[in-house]
Amino acid sequence: MKDQYVGDINDYRKYALLRALSAGGTNPIGVCWMMTPDDGGMDGGKLAYLQQPSRFRLYDSELFDILGQTASAPGRRRLKAIEDSGAIPGAIYHNDLLPDDASSRHAFMDACASEFRKIDLAFFDPDNGLEVSLRKGRKNSSKYLYLDEVAAFYGAGKSLLIYQHFPRMERSEFVGRCVARLRSVAPGTFLWAFKTAHVVFFLLLHPESPSRLAFAAMAACERWNPEFLTGRLLGANYRPHN
Repeated sequence: MKDQYVGDINDYRKYALLRALSAGGTNPIGVCWMMTPDDGGMDGGKLAYLQQPSRFRLYDSELFDILGQTASAPGRRRLKAIEDSGAIPGAIYHNDLLPDDASSRHAFMDACASEFRKIDLAFFDPDNGLEVSLRKGRKNSSKYLYLDEVAAFYGAGKSLLIYQHFPRMERSEFVGRCVARLRSVAPGTFLWAFKTAHVVFFLLLHPESPSRLAFAAMAACERWNPEFLTGRLLGANYRPHN
């Protein structure tokens, strides 16, 4: 996650999903931003939706207004503004910069696990998503969440929500590959996918998570129309549609 993305349309969908899963703070969420420095790019400029309240405000009016204020305030398009706004009720934030080098990254994840010890759901917000062929510790490895890290948090009894940007390949096939990889390190998980035009969020519910978290996930699947966000529970025998 980068400060330059704060308030864009993907941010709106992300926070709306987090708010739905938190159920007003009933399900406290640990938010690991996986912060990386701004790169001066234009990816964070998708703010036109804020000028179309009749089309977009209905999805979460309170959140829409928070993001409008955050994005328009000079010098405050940053995650601290979101944290201070209370947009995600009851959330705990791990907002340190995530380094590339392996030893510092290990310390980062240890600190995150310590901060999240009393929560049931941990959200990870990497710039790109799950690991690719880039080895941990190499330049730009901070843009990815690695499967051994998924396994560690899941093994500690946590449910996980993971941000994943869609690459340039057939999307149902890509989702299927991600599902197989996640199941390989999270045995017994109840796995959900929440899709948008450019992003998919994978929700891995630990079998020992409170049932209220599953109820919140089911409700989120019915909450919005597909233009905004669509979700579904993926069965154990899930296969991508051709």
